[in-house]
Amino acid sequence: MGMTLTEKILARAAQRSVVEPGENIWVDVDVLMTHDVCGPGTIGVFKREFGADAKVWDKEKIVLIPDHYIFTADERANRNVDILREFAKEQGIKYFYDITDRSNFKANPDYKGVCHIALAQEGHTRPGEVLFGTDSHTCNAGAFGQFATGIGNTDAAFIMGTGKLLIKVPATMQFVFDGEMPDYLLAKDLILQIIGDITVSGANYRTLEFSGNTVAAMSMEDRMTLCNMAIEAGGKNGTVAPDETTFEYVRARTDKPFQSFYTDSDAKFYSQHRYDVSKLEPVVAKPHSPDNRALARECRDVKIDRVYIGSCTGGKTSDFVSAARIIKGHKVKVPTYIVPATQKVYEDLFTLKHEGQTLSEIFLEAGCIEPAAPSCAACLGGPKDTFGRMNEPEVCVSTTNRNFPGRMGNKQAQIYLASPYTAGASALTGYVTDPREFI
Repeated sequence: MGMTLTEKILARAAQRSVVEPGENIWVDVDVLMTHDVCGPGTIGVFKREFGADAKVWDKEKIVLIPDHYIFTADERANRNVDILREFAKEQGIKYFYDITDRSNFKANPDYKGVCHIALAQEGHTRPGEVLFGTDSHTCNAGAFGQFATGIGNTDAAFIMGTGKLLIKVPATMQFVFDGEMPDYLLAKDLILQIIGDITVSGANYRTLEFSGNTVAAMSMEDRMTLCNMAIEAGGKNGTVAPDETTFEYVRARTDKPFQSFYTDSDAKFYSQHRYDVSKLEPVVAKPHSPDNRALARECRDVKIDRVYIGSCTGGKTSDFVSAARIIKGHKVKVPTYIVPATQKVYEDLFTLKHEGQTLSEIFLEAGCIEPAAPSCAACLGGPKDTFGRMNEPEVCVSTTNRNFPGRMGNKQAQIYLASPYTAGASALTGYVTDPREFI
């Protein structure tokens, strides 16, 4: 009987030849990631259950990344980072990407930024592996042909002590995109299209497997955008089969060996969905749910107060290149926030050129707010002094992943999720805008 990509990875991790959806299996974990929001809770459970002097199962397979509530005067938030720092020192954790100077992130070259993009950029995302993280968007790493998913503090603490976890094998839903991507569409449009079609509960505890010649032509960052929002459909994980694009990215960042897996031609799927991308249009997710989809052009009368370009979903280098393509040579009509996901992306803003200008020059000439320090920032609201947090009930077009009430601060705020193209176009008009007006 054939197996899907996810089933094969889990079979390897369970030291089994075959697994089937619905089976409960013990898997060996390759990487565990936790950050400043959930790390202290995970560490607390670990010490309670395994003992105050217990050692982690493998100090080179745990990655600690402060990224959520870091550039803040909030004492409790800062204490969370201190707890990570103390634990990393006590345990000899090899991969702790600390931020030591909260007033100047550039003072510490070890600081990386948002965990999901940092994991990829630092070579921790490899085909065939099992990665768990205490953050729901850990599914981002499925873009590399691995099994990656978010877990709670208790499960993370168990992994921390044993290197294993009991999980149920998810059934796989296949999403095939074929055709050449239209000039006005981005990966964010495709995943918002899916979530609008199947709803936020349409993939509950299932794998979203993305394939087709459109996906095969995508960059790693575009594939990450697809997998990142699998959780917004209730998915357990998202996956893209590894290929030369994957191998080139991974081998440039790590020399660790890995094994690639591929879905069998006779594999069983829970469901199959096909799209001709030439027939799709730019879309947004209206408040207050990622599945409240509408065509961008249908929302042309929605006046907005700000645009936010950032997060693990929409704050990668390619996302800013896309936004700059729209914004270049124009002036923004509303405050437009530029929040790079990682320090590497921040540096790209000041060195990477688009049509003769650096990205930062394009944004600043257009009147955007100066690029912020890389972090999750307003994507998860956070303390009141978090950069870009909405303290007033504003209407915002955002490249982030969620638009629940209160997600970006104020509970009355209206958040429209969109691609970097649509966000850029909306910044120029002050209304939700189809990017085709500027392309």
